Amino acid sequence: MKDGKDLAEYCIEYGRSLGGDYVEARFVKQITRGLAYRNGEPVSGGMQPTTGIGVRILVDGNMGFGSFDRLEKTIAEETINAAFKMAKAAKRKDKIDLGEPVSNKAKWSVDLKQRLANVDLDTLMATATEMNEKMQGLAQYTMLFNPYEIDKFLVTSEGTEIDAFTSYIRIFLLLTAKGKTGSEQRMIDMTQCGGWERIKEGRVIENVEDEVDRLKKTAEKAEKVESLMDQPIDMIVGPEVAGIIAHENVGHPSEGDRIMGREGAQAGESFWRDLKLGESRVGSDAVTVSEDPTIPNTGGFYLYDDEGVKSRKRVLIKSGIINEPLLNREFGVKFGMESNGSSRSVAYNREPLIRMANTYFEPGDHSFDELVEDIKLGVYMRSFMEWNIDDRRYQSKYSGAESYLIKDGEITDIMVRRPVLETTSVGLLSAVDAVTKNLRFDFPGTCGKSDPMQGVPVYAGGGDIRFRGIRLGGVG
Repeated sequence: MKDGKDLAEYCIEYGRSLGGDYVEARFVKQITRGLAYRNGEPVSGGMQPTTGIGVRILVDGNMGFGSFDRLEKTIAEETINAAFKMAKAAKRKDKIDLGEPVSNKAKWSVDLKQRLANVDLDTLMATATEMNEKMQGLAQYTMLFNPYEIDKFLVTSEGTEIDAFTSYIRIFLLLTAKGKTGSEQRMIDMTQCGGWERIKEGRVIENVEDEVDRLKKTAEKAEKVESLMDQPIDMIVGPEVAGIIAHENVGHPSEGDRIMGREGAQAGESFWRDLKLGESRVGSDAVTVSEDPTIPNTGGFYLYDDEGVKSRKRVLIKSGIINEPLLNREFGVKFGMESNGSSRSVAYNREPLIRMANTYFEPGDHSFDELVEDIKLGVYMRSFMEWNIDDRRYQSKYSGAESYLIKDGEITDIMVRRPVLETTSVGLLSAVDAVTKNLRFDFPGTCGKSDPMQGVPVYAGGGDIRFRGIRLGGVG
């Protein structure tokens, strides 16, 4: 990695010599190993190393970006020249201002005990085989198993130098179970952040078995409950569903570039556009949603973002009032604030963008039993099967997977087939009246944004949440 660091530093010198007001270079070295299985049989496998440098250069308020994977000075110069010309030709009416200089120097790493690079292929395949064995009996099952490590070195003309090391075990399952009423399907992400020890510490094998058993049970026992459609009911959702709601209905609309329309033609816009920070209410007093990249062993963990800004917790909604958007340096200035460390890039050849990390409902002061005992008729949606939301992150829909009928203050043995939670973001968040004390991150995922697409690892979660007066969009 030494040569890559030296060349990144040279990129800064060369960009400055051309007349760049700000120059930034990210050297990234990633090694990914992959195994893919369908119904327990291997489909593909291999190793993919990628190495390269991405450069951004700001000239008279215009930004140019370029990248290269041949670590040679002549290639670096050609790339920076092209990025410089791009910036000079842009002639934006709304000039880019990055605000006050940032000059952080740090070295950070995810917590780990055993490097993924030191795990041999036999061990990887044995673990994959054990997971496949837990999925036997399903109608169909697919697994992607991708351990990968990323070394990153960020250097800027303002004096920032950040050395970072991240390590993930990406595990993606597509499961299908058949039952008396048809088939049920779940896409499950079990990505772990850290070293090989996360397979055991994260109870990956046990969780695969548990998810399979629950999906089989849902396919065999869930039934339509027509009476739930006749009137408003109450609903409790588990931490997994709370997580996807926090991510989609709160996290995405809080992104500063969405709010100001920068992502309009790509990933969408935001209903926060017409709201006022610190004033506009979008939920009940029971709703506080936060974003925190500093939580160890989570998919969104990082201590400095890809602009060299130190990461910190962000409170997006506080007691139902929108409080703080996710911001990078450019949009921090546009909002009259400053970056809150939300800039992430998925690879050396992708520009850093405003992204989520770990998004969650803050714990409340209730127990799960207290949520249940006050419901005469309702549904407990422990997990979800599918979701949909519009490009302003306002009209949303969540279809339940494992779900149970609640009657007279008790969760019954009656499983409800595919209850649909369908309402607006404001309607959904305003219906919250209680959250449990526990905080769990049951929803690892890969969040997509921009064009070309950037899929970054994230986590989402919360406690169990109770919604009042919900009209189901459908059952079965």
